[in-house]
Amino acid sequence: MAQIQKQARVEVVVPASPEEVWAVISDVTRIDEWSGECRSGQWLDGAERAAVGTRFKGANRAGQLRWSRTCEFVEVDRPRLLAWRTLPTVLLPDSTRWQIELAEAPGGTRITQSYDVLRLPPVWDRVYAVTTPSHRDRALALIEDLRRLGEAARSAKPTSAPS
Repeated sequence: MAQIQKQARVEVVVPASPEEVWAVISDVTRIDEWSGECRSGQWLDGAERAAVGTRFKGANRAGQLRWSRTCEFVEVDRPRLLAWRTLPTVLLPDSTRWQIELAEAPGGTRITQSYDVLRLPPVWDRVYAVTTPSHRDRALALIEDLRRLGEAARSAKPTSAPS
């Protein structure tokens, strides 16, 4: 029986500084600039920047499927580490921890993205594998996301927002 991938770790080096990349990843309203699956993000509860405990909602699409998830930042260490988790609900009882690490590298910034499924009832594992086949192996899609992230960071105008 098909299952989704429970964890992955990918990295790329992009021609942008860690601060330039941070400006993009720490602003959830810019996620559509680089994510192939998350089409929009909005801050919740009056939040305006990434901080531990702040929440946001992401609207996602994979093929014909569309869904949204509420997420909460669990680690924020500018400009090195940003991590969040999807919050489980009655309809979507799973939870995944996503993490992006930034490090200076020759030619720019090494971006490492990883995720770990924290909670996934077995029946939902099979449902997700059938309804969202792209989640059976996410590595190539995540590499493409990071390449787009680098492009967005490189082409972004400088910002002074205290993310």
